[in-house]
Amino acid sequence: MCFTEILELWNTILYESKNALKKEPILSNLYQESILKHKTFSSSLSYILSTKLSTSIIPEKNIKDILDRIYLKNFFMLHLAIKDLKAIFEKDPVVNNYLTPFLYFKGFHALESYRISHYLWNEKQHELSTYFQSRISTVFAVDIHPAACIGSGIMLDHATGIVIGEGVIIEDDVSILHSVTLGGTGKNNSKNRHPVIRKKVSIGAGAKVLGNIEIGSQTKIGAGSVVLQDIPPCVTVAGIPAKIVKKLTNSTAFLKEDQNNFLDYIEKIQYGDGI
Repeated sequence: MCFTEILELWNTILYESKNALKKEPILSNLYQESILKHKTFSSSLSYILSTKLSTSIIPEKNIKDILDRIYLKNFFMLHLAIKDLKAIFEKDPVVNNYLTPFLYFKGFHALESYRISHYLWNEKQHELSTYFQSRISTVFAVDIHPAACIGSGIMLDHATGIVIGEGVIIEDDVSILHSVTLGGTGKNNSKNRHPVIRKKVSIGAGAKVLGNIEIGSQTKIGAGSVVLQDIPPCVTVAGIPAKIVKKLTNSTAFLKEDQNNFLDYIEKIQYGDGI
């Protein structure tokens, strides 16, 4: 993703903010402080997140300074935020602009805050990373271990009650609804105790995906399901325990090169933006 694409989306958000300000002048301070007074997408995003993650002990300015430094050092973080915003715009039927999820959606805020904690974790700043994890859980009711690996174009819809464990891998374009758990079964204490979620998977509200298992690309997991074993690509599963109830037709199964693309993502987020 080039700078031009980020600038275009930022200009769109500015335009939407100015229109919203005309409709609801009572929110003028919110629009001004959160968006309109900022010159860049990254500055606005770091301000929004810092106001939510700060405390009386760790003030807003300190948090914003951390976020600003990370966004400046690793441009790829902004690429991820843009992809996540676009995923919400494309997938959520109630969203018709970028301003609403950018300013209000706690699923988006929790995800971008996790990305900061993940970056810090990879930089061996585990104490600061754990602070962010704790604040994310307290403020957004979303608990994501900083060591989890999450791709781009992710939508955490409603988000409340989502739990994602340490060893979880989530690839690109995955949708997760509220009260979903991606964790272990409690029978395995190794690092390989958590699931791998391949591309374009959709996980319904309240579903539990547990253990060292793999969910194939483009699979749909029904609400309230409990998944305890590998699921192939391009199917719908439901029930306790989850079973295949439908096979998708005219779908492209998961390809090996997609795995390589995800490994490229991990390298970028860990060692630099590469853009």
